[in-house]
Amino acid sequence: MAPLLSIVIIAALGALGYAAVNFFSVKKLDEGTPRMMEIAAAIRLGANTFIRYEYKIVAIVALCIAVLLSVLISWSTGIAFLLGSTMSASAGWIGMKIATYANVRVTNRANTTKSLSETLKVAFKGGSVMGLCVGGFALLGIFIVYLFFGIGLNQIDELINHENVKALWESTTSLIGLKASFTMTLSGYALGCSIIAMFARVGGGIYTKAADMGADLVGKTELHIPEDDPRNPATIADNVGDNVGDVAGLGSDLLESFVGAILSGAILASELFIHGVYQDTEMLKKMLLFPIAFAGIGLISCIIGIASLFIRKHLSDNPHKELNMATWISAGITVVLGFGLTYYMFSDVDTQVFKNAEFNLGYISPWLAAAVGVVSGVIIGKFAEYYTSYDYKPTKKVAQASIEGAALTITQGMALGMMSCMAPVAVLGIAIWGSYAISGMYGVAAAAIGMLSFVAATVSVDTYGPISDNAGGIAEMSFLDKDVRVITDELDSVGNTTAAIGKGFAIGSAAFATLSMMTSYLFAYQKTEVLSTTNGALDLIAINLIQPLTLAGALVGAALPYLFSGMLIEAVAKAARAMVVEVRRQFREIKGLLQGEVLPDYKTCIEISSQGALKEMRFPAIMSISFPVICGFIFGADFVAGVLIGATISAIMLAIFTGNAGGAWDNAKKYIETGAIKGHSKGSLAHDAAVVGDTVGDPLKDTVGPSLDILIKIMSVVSLVTVIVFQKYNLVDLIGSLFK
Repeated sequence: MAPLLSIVIIAALGALGYAAVNFFSVKKLDEGTPRMMEIAAAIRLGANTFIRYEYKIVAIVALCIAVLLSVLISWSTGIAFLLGSTMSASAGWIGMKIATYANVRVTNRANTTKSLSETLKVAFKGGSVMGLCVGGFALLGIFIVYLFFGIGLNQIDELINHENVKALWESTTSLIGLKASFTMTLSGYALGCSIIAMFARVGGGIYTKAADMGADLVGKTELHIPEDDPRNPATIADNVGDNVGDVAGLGSDLLESFVGAILSGAILASELFIHGVYQDTEMLKKMLLFPIAFAGIGLISCIIGIASLFIRKHLSDNPHKELNMATWISAGITVVLGFGLTYYMFSDVDTQVFKNAEFNLGYISPWLAAAVGVVSGVIIGKFAEYYTSYDYKPTKKVAQASIEGAALTITQGMALGMMSCMAPVAVLGIAIWGSYAISGMYGVAAAAIGMLSFVAATVSVDTYGPISDNAGGIAEMSFLDKDVRVITDELDSVGNTTAAIGKGFAIGSAAFATLSMMTSYLFAYQKTEVLSTTNGALDLIAINLIQPLTLAGALVGAALPYLFSGMLIEAVAKAARAMVVEVRRQFREIKGLLQGEVLPDYKTCIEISSQGALKEMRFPAIMSISFPVICGFIFGADFVAGVLIGATISAIMLAIFTGNAGGAWDNAKKYIETGAIKGHSKGSLAHDAAVVGDTVGDPLKDTVGPSLDILIKIMSVVSLVTVIVFQKYNLVDLIGSLFK
């Protein structure tokens, strides 16, 4: 076990060390003119202020949840929860900090070199800090959980030595009689990461889109002033939002996805062993360690892939190609090294043990399942690129529709988003079937690990986008040459597509991880003990979907993502309305503002976005945590099983639709701004219509879509942690017992 754990800590510390090197090398670069430094300082101050308030709220919620977990489940679950929260928050904080330092330096590099490739290097170096921190902090926390709780407190040995599930459940350490198990400790860590991700994504998403919509609706469509024009009072708030939503929120989101993918495999391995699907204790140890060891190999590969872009002296002026190269190098090395890891871990295992564990193709089974995840992630990413990049027909059709007005822009974008669901979902379905055929339910978890094994590279590419977007805003507000804005806009456009690809990975991995967690949940509450199986683990835990409680739960669960999404869109709309009113007031009341003779009141707009986000983020985030628990205590475990099934299916569709439609609307606007449609450029009626489409898509792609994958994972983890309570104590069973 020690050699494999050493891979994990080496990868984690190596990633964090490389992140520190890149952080300080970016910070050493020149910020440019005094005006540029002044604007960057205002953005930095706004981002720091908001995230401090946001983290204070999250800290209070996290402490309350940790106390409840410690009392109701076990103290180790509560401590692991706080550890997960800390790791996720740390990654988000550091990523946000480097983004606020890198943005102005990207602007200055574009201004001084007029080179797209040189500017790309600075933007990507800033983004790499976030990516490396996501992988590094996630694995560091998991290493601590395995070392301290699993080995130090003998939770892995306790798992191995329990002869059956009944003995495990009858051991007592908490107030209601539940034992501190390794499965619950792992679940606590995953839940801690999920809590931070939910608040960061929802709060940051509301902030950034309220400011963005307010700035665009008044500045672009009413006054026809350029994007990020210094006369627009909402521009600083918009740039602040990029950092707190698209950087800090993104980092916490993907860290949560990464952790969920890894731990779903370890948790499922534990449940399969407890319930007698396989009985070999050495095999259990290997299946517990494979997910984190594979993730460690992936993180080392990402360090190499990220470094490959900086090592080359001369890059092409095709940023998409260069960013893809870094990602594919990371993915390719992961697959190759992953095979070596799998051979080292499983090549000496007996054939019968493989059969019992459902490793249908022998020792390469988990590697092949992980490879299925890698390949399916790449394919889903390609579909996202096809539907959102203006290099392809779908987004060009949205841009062409803008010539006829905003209504057709929105209609065409909605059609694109809906049609874009089929292909990636088909890929997911094939990947789920394929990974299960290769290695049972553990193979599905391995596919999730494979899909996110090179997450550090994908997050680095994703984070580069908002840094470039901020750089363009600073260039506009600093009155730099138009050539500078051309460079930053091209980088930003590529960033929109890479962000859509990253969301595709997050959604796909969420489907795999949630299915694994759901299987663990079903094992946990059904407590089926079977010493041998001939038809696979799923036969042991089959759900009767036409059972009234389960079917009712599925219907309610399917509606939940729509309720959740509607609440987020309404929250953005409320804050955006307040922003529009304030921007109009300033242009109306501040003399000389439109003429550029005086500067606007940026501070008030920042406060509007901050207050709106902090106020509106609480209920949706808390609802995602409490909904399955409340349902469980009222209706019981069967109802919650239905809720998880219904919510997962509808959330995946809705997330793909919102992400792709929003990305297409944004890039359709940018396509028009490039002058690609003759006679329709910036300031034209077609451009106005495209801006409206972009504003409609803003809350969809940057608030709703990224939050939905967190929703289904957080519900699965919360259900898994609390089912040991509400499967015994719920209102429906209590009422039923009265009539017996």
